[in-house]
Order: sequence, then structure tokens, then C-alpha cells
Amino acid sequence: MQRPLEGIRVLDLSRVLAGPYCTMVLGDLGADVIKVEQPGTGDDTRRWGPPWAGTESAYYLCVNRNKRSITLDLKSEEGKIILTKLARDADIVVENFKVGTLDRLGIGYSDLSSVNPELIWCSITGYGQDGPYAGKAGYDFVAQGEAGIMSITGEANGEPMKVGVAVVDITTGLFSSNAILAALHARHATGQGQYIDSTLFTSAMAWLANVGSSYLTTGELPQRLGNAHPSIVPYQTFPTKDLWIIIGAGNDRQFASLCRIIQREDLIEDPRFNDNPSRVENRDELIPILETVLRTRTADEWLEEISTAGIPCGPINTLDRVFEHPQAKHRNMVVEIEHPTAGTVKLAGIPFQMSGTPPAILRHPPLLGEHTEEVLGQDLGYDNARIARLRESGVIS
Repeated sequence: MQRPLEGIRVLDLSRVLAGPYCTMVLGDLGADVIKVEQPGTGDDTRRWGPPWAGTESAYYLCVNRNKRSITLDLKSEEGKIILTKLARDADIVVENFKVGTLDRLGIGYSDLSSVNPELIWCSITGYGQDGPYAGKAGYDFVAQGEAGIMSITGEANGEPMKVGVAVVDITTGLFSSNAILAALHARHATGQGQYIDSTLFTSAMAWLANVGSSYLTTGELPQRLGNAHPSIVPYQTFPTKDLWIIIGAGNDRQFASLCRIIQREDLIEDPRFNDNPSRVENRDELIPILETVLRTRTADEWLEEISTAGIPCGPINTLDRVFEHPQAKHRNMVVEIEHPTAGTVKLAGIPFQMSGTPPAILRHPPLLGEHTEEVLGQDLGYDNARIARLRESGVIS
């Protein structure tokens, strides 16, 4: 079946995580993604190991499927010529160079859009193309701190904590792919491409969501609550006899059901706990009561009853349990694909399904420069002798 972005070509000049995640999403949707890498070294994440699968790091494998890799020295004149030729037939460019780098090389947005006015260009940086922080490099960890995420993450009396994965990079990649798809839609009406300026800092600010809105409404700084919720109680983690679980009693009816399950009906009419505002005010008294009871049985025993009652709940799974989860298997969230040096590798699956134009994983994460000759020969018409000369001069590897 046809995939939704078949016929769309992406030049991926990005590396590490935010940009590659964005272009992986486009590749999963059927775009032809050409990953342009520095000869000899390539994407930084190729060396971010262990662990390794064959010659490739697990980190690199996680965001580079459904792409073709070419090597190209963008500082060389011949490399710039090749990139310009590729841009003439491309639909999208995604890059995460420091502000102004590609412009100084003569292959920035203004240069390449002049040869292809329909080009959609997405720049991903730490802070954006202008403003007082434009020249500062961007990193996920720093963005989590600077945009306030870490100030609200962690235990109440503990140090600020980052999220366990590079979630700012990932969400920036998702915001960027959303903007690119919107620009493709707009191009149908206007015939013109456009420039997208996407940043780690503003992406992180955007997903402050209700916590950010609460501060803007009240002017009061939110406090770290660990795994608790600032506005709903009980809505947090609890220890059981064997595992930690999550219980989210989001309204008074669910709280009453929970009290019956744990055989503490007395809590339902207790004026300290009989509505959510009271429970929020008196959380320090309620939570220890619930913890004491919940420690008496196993996670599976509690979760069966709590789930049957319609109360949001679930286990805190380690990754072995996650990837063996029945629903994860049903949704094909682990896929196996053949790789030239690693044999069969396992990758996380595509997190959404489409009935008419389903996404698919058709290409393994490419070796460095694996498709250089293919792209130069088949796409640009270079003969073997010309490709050999480019390799001898170091323009490609």
C-alpha cells in the first residue's frame, strides 16, 4: 500500500537526536530521506556506545531507520555543488547547524530556495535564529533546566531532576515534523515553500502545559512534588508488596471506589478527604494512610480490582516488562529488521497506525555513506569515474 509521504524527498543535514527524530518520522511516513553526513565521521551518535549492534551504536540505530546515507564535505566547492543539485529536486531540508553556518558556506536557506522556491526548510537550534541567545548552542539537558522542566521534576526536598530520556530533543523533533507537514499542506495552495525556525528552548516551554498555565494565572511558582499531582489527590505512585504502581483517582466517585476496594470506607465521609480540594490540602495526612494499606498486597492483586472499578492505574514497568507487554506486542512496538553488520536488529515500532496509507519500516539505519554511489549515480547521473574522483579528493568517503 502507498505510504502518505511517498514522492516527497527530504535532505537531512541534522545529527544527534532532534533533527534525526524529525526526519525518521517523515521517513516512516514514506518520504525518501537522504541523510547527508561528514566523510569519515558522520553523525556524532555513531560513536555514542556501548552498547553496539554490529558496527553501529544502539543510540544511532534508534532514530535513523528509513533513510539513505551519503557522505559529503559541505565545506568543499564540489560538495556544495552536489548539495545544491540535490536541493533542486528536494521538498524538505532539515538541519541543526549553529545559526549562520550554512549561510556562510553559501548553502543556506536563501541560497537553496533561490534554486527551488518550493523548498521547505526547517532549522532546529537551541534558541532560534535571532534574539539575545541565538548564538548559543542548544542541548537537551540544558533546555530542560533553562525552560523550567527540571524545577518541577524531582522529589519535594530533593534536587531538580531531568527526565530519563532526552524528551526536549524528541518533542522538538515532533513539533518540527508537525510544522513541516503543515508547510507541505500550505504549499499545495501557494506553490511556495517556507522557512521553519524550531527551537529546543521554546519546545520545552510549550510542554509546560497546565503547570505553565497555572503560573501565568496565579504568579505562584510551582513546587516539586515527586510523582504526585499538584491539583489531584490521590494521583501518584504507591508501593505495594512487590512493585510500585500508579493510581490516579481523578474525581470523588473514583476516590470513593478506591476506598471501598481497600476497605477504608471511613475515608469517604471524612471532611479532610471528602472532596478533591480537601484531599489536596490534606495530602500529607491521606497518602500515608493509603500507602500503609497498599503495601499489604501485590501489585497484580490491587491492579485487577482497581482497574475493574474504572480507576486509572497501572504498574511501573521496567523495560523488560514494557517490551513484553501484551498490548505492545499487539501494536507491533518491537520490529525486527536485517542489518548489514549486525544481523537482525530490534527497533521500537511506529507508535501510530493509519488505515489507508500505513507507515512502515522498510530500510535499516544506514551505514555511513552506504548510499553515496546510489544517490550520486542514480539520482544525479554521475558516472563511476566522476564518483571515484570525488572520493579521491575527499569530497565523499
